[in-house]
Amino acid sequence: MKHGFFTVAAAIPAVRVADVQYNVSEMEAMIAQAEGQGVEVIVFPELSLTGYSCQDLFRQQLLLDKAEAALLMLLDFTRKLDIICIVGLPVRIDSLLYNCAAVVQQGTLLGLVAKTYLPNYGEFYEKRWFASSTTLRPQSGSVAAGRQGKTVYLAGTPVLVTHQPQVFVTADGVRFGIEICEDLWAPLPPSNQLAVVGADVVFNLSATDELSGKHQYLMSLIRQQSARTISGYVYSSCGFGESTQDVVYGGNAIVVENGRLLCEAERFSFKPQMRVAQIDIDMLRAERQNNTTFRTAVEQSGPYVEVGCKPVQQREFRLLRRPDPHPFVPADGVKDQALSEILDIQVAGLAKRLHHTGCRHAVIGISGGLDSTLALLVTVMAFRKLGLDVKGIVGVTMPGLGTSSRTHDNADKEMQLLGITAREISIAKAVAQHFEDIGHDPGQHDVTYENAQARERTQILMDVANQVGGMVIGTGDLSELALGWATYNGDHMSMYGVNAGVPKTLIQHLVRYVAFNLESLQLQPAVPSQLTQVLLDVVETPISPELTPADTDGRIAQKTEDLVGPYELHDFFLYYILRYGFPPRKVFVLAQQAFSGMYDDETIKHWLTTFCRRFFAQQFKRSCLPDGPKVGIVSLSPRGDWRMPSDACSALWLKECEALG
Repeated sequence: MKHGFFTVAAAIPAVRVADVQYNVSEMEAMIAQAEGQGVEVIVFPELSLTGYSCQDLFRQQLLLDKAEAALLMLLDFTRKLDIICIVGLPVRIDSLLYNCAAVVQQGTLLGLVAKTYLPNYGEFYEKRWFASSTTLRPQSGSVAAGRQGKTVYLAGTPVLVTHQPQVFVTADGVRFGIEICEDLWAPLPPSNQLAVVGADVVFNLSATDELSGKHQYLMSLIRQQSARTISGYVYSSCGFGESTQDVVYGGNAIVVENGRLLCEAERFSFKPQMRVAQIDIDMLRAERQNNTTFRTAVEQSGPYVEVGCKPVQQREFRLLRRPDPHPFVPADGVKDQALSEILDIQVAGLAKRLHHTGCRHAVIGISGGLDSTLALLVTVMAFRKLGLDVKGIVGVTMPGLGTSSRTHDNADKEMQLLGITAREISIAKAVAQHFEDIGHDPGQHDVTYENAQARERTQILMDVANQVGGMVIGTGDLSELALGWATYNGDHMSMYGVNAGVPKTLIQHLVRYVAFNLESLQLQPAVPSQLTQVLLDVVETPISPELTPADTDGRIAQKTEDLVGPYELHDFFLYYILRYGFPPRKVFVLAQQAFSGMYDDETIKHWLTTFCRRFFAQQFKRSCLPDGPKVGIVSLSPRGDWRMPSDACSALWLKECEALG
């Protein structure tokens, strides 16, 4: 494992029913291939050494002997390989036969896991041949009561077989467990207990036959179990070559991480297949650490057996996944539904606040930029949901020393087309007077020059709200809160911040979604195409606070991303640092892959350092944040998801950033 990633493989080998020599040779070829790809653990299907569909041949001593001999061959084959192999075979213990998974590493049989739930319904008759692992449980009051299980000799090796959960621990601390096929389908899957006693990953050796509609159910089952146990789940089920006497095995190689599908094989392939994926162990452990429900389950866990694995040589690491560069933006297949839901959350939050306070007026500073546009759209939708007259919404444009004609025109058009009350109050004279009062040179475009304008605008909005008996709707977004890109007691302050949970990269998609769905959102003006055009132009407008003078052509001169860095990078950093608590070194590796071809390493390092520095330094602004709704998995509310001292030291994070390269 490196950078928290654990490389696994689910294999579907070519198989001949009861031809053990053929089966083991096919598996050896796949093991060698996997080891060459840096795989740390590979799992094969249920009863893979013999084939699952041997039926009454499992009663033949010759088949059982040859299966054990094949396991011995695998032990010899793996002596000099740095890979753990999980294979299936029948094992006789005393007078009973068990459907088992054997764990093999570097010529050693590390452990043996017996199947617990044996299907004996429909097309399955496993109880005809096999006993459940529960028979390994000592009977109450017997001499063996209290013992963990039985020690058997298999392939010349003593190994414990037990009814208790077994957790295998790799040399670098990854913990994994095993269940077999029907175990997953049971009301109490062994993977439940494996997870709460620490297994990060569960491997499943399976033999699932194909029925119409069954695969969709299987995928749902695997993903839900992985999500419920906050684990990686690696599933391998037999395919072409198994008997088709009465059923067909389509072959499944599936890897899931906390409910998210990482990869899957092609079903009904006539060729061997192997799917390799990397499971993020750091992410899983961060999720478990933060989930108090999981913690409660751990407190109720029972006894288990821990098995240590051998150390391996470090190999060159290559990240196999490409993280989504825009983790806050919903995937295309569900984007519209997700964007609609986010708007519903924002609207519901504001509507409750308006209803509770009895407010029939809202005041918003309209700049013609992304944030104020989204806040205005949400406010109009909330008013209409409550049956309030949208004329009660007072939109205030406050042209100042850096206002461009493009944003000013868009602000005017938005208010006119949405039918709200529009006011324009220039801040130029008031700010000039303020500069004179405090003795500031207006030619000095420093932080005083910029913040004086932001605070003047906030004062106007608050006083207008007093005039009309309304509330000031905040427009600042999640990305700005993370960076502290807001003037303290300026645009930082409002009476309800509808965008507080929405990152900048998502706001663009929300405004674009509204532009093309005016009718369904009940925002349709007299000329819908005009509003659509304005909203799309807002999306394309460079992001700017417009606090320094525009250029000679009246265009935006001050561009936020030139100053603070690309928002897509900062939102990426925000997601992984806040969502999972990842250190800068891991975020850097993920960003390298996600933004390959877009930003070089020095650029990523520079802005990651900026993010960490600003995130710590600007916490004081978040500590006194106005109310606002959480809409996604990351929130910076000091009353909710993020509680951090304003004077915390950033030295550890900045030092790690400096070492990146």
